[in-house]
Amino acid sequence: MAQKNETAVLILSLLITVGLVGAGLWWFLQRSGTNLGGSAPSNQPAQTSSQSFAQLQDVPAGLFSYGGSTSWAPIRLTADPAVQVARPEFKLRYIDPIGEPPGSSTGIRMLLDGQMAFSQSSRPIRDTEFQQAQQRGFSLKQVPVAIDGLAIAVNPSLNISGLTLAQLKDIYIGKIDNWSQVGGPNLNIIPFTRPADTGGTVELFVQEILGGQAFGPNVKFVPNTTQALRQLADNPGGIYFASAPEVVPQCTIKPLPIGRQAGEFVPPYQEPLVPIEQCPNQRNQLNIQAFQQGRYPITRSLFVVIKQNGQIEQQAGEAYANLLLTVQGQELISQAGFVRIR
Repeated sequence: MAQKNETAVLILSLLITVGLVGAGLWWFLQRSGTNLGGSAPSNQPAQTSSQSFAQLQDVPAGLFSYGGSTSWAPIRLTADPAVQVARPEFKLRYIDPIGEPPGSSTGIRMLLDGQMAFSQSSRPIRDTEFQQAQQRGFSLKQVPVAIDGLAIAVNPSLNISGLTLAQLKDIYIGKIDNWSQVGGPNLNIIPFTRPADTGGTVELFVQEILGGQAFGPNVKFVPNTTQALRQLADNPGGIYFASAPEVVPQCTIKPLPIGRQAGEFVPPYQEPLVPIEQCPNQRNQLNIQAFQQGRYPITRSLFVVIKQNGQIEQQAGEAYANLLLTVQGQELISQAGFVRIR
């Protein structure tokens, strides 16, 4: 009997000890903010995307130069002024390169050369750029903040249902030179593009659509998208590609559906297509669902490129990316015509 009592006492003592240890562990975890379930503690936001510009922490004070991709222009016009209102201490100064057109490549080069605090890119960082940064004693980081698509624009009078990626390639390398070869009228094709070294949009097109091949001798070069759209309005056989928000809402051109295969055309705009005569009172809107779901064949991310050097430039780049990833920032990105990444 005595042995049974001793066993019961030992078991009871063990249970009490386990209970006390468990209670102590629970108290410690609550105090330290640790959550064993893997989710964020209830007294902290799970992501910075739940915050507005005014609520975001770690935004440095100072004047910070930035620039780069021309595809970012709608975001610079829509989101950046709101950043300045909410965070006047975080002063932003957009700068253009001297003697060359702006673009993702020139922006990253200027960042590497110390002319910018951070840059905006419509393509990923290249291996050579990572290497150049390492040679200068720092590294580069890219933070995606939005989803974009490349839209194909033609003259509004052109009657064609769409193009496949293969047909688009053949047009720009000179293999196809008449619209009758792709189901259109007997009309010479006039392809327009910006030069290959001017920005991420053209580089993406060359790599992803042309497979690294050079533009054909039939391609005409224009300095910017504004000039290209004017050319399309004056040339019934013209064709051009650019960031979807720069193309889809325009009144003087027609965006074309694109497909990976024949008969699988996906428009970059929400159907039905708004007739030219109803624009600008009514404009075509981006086919956001097709971009988000990957059904539209030519999509990409927009990146903030950050110099990781432990200095205030790094803090500025991270702050700018985090501002655009807040709920307020993602809403403004949507208003600018891009697809939110969160």
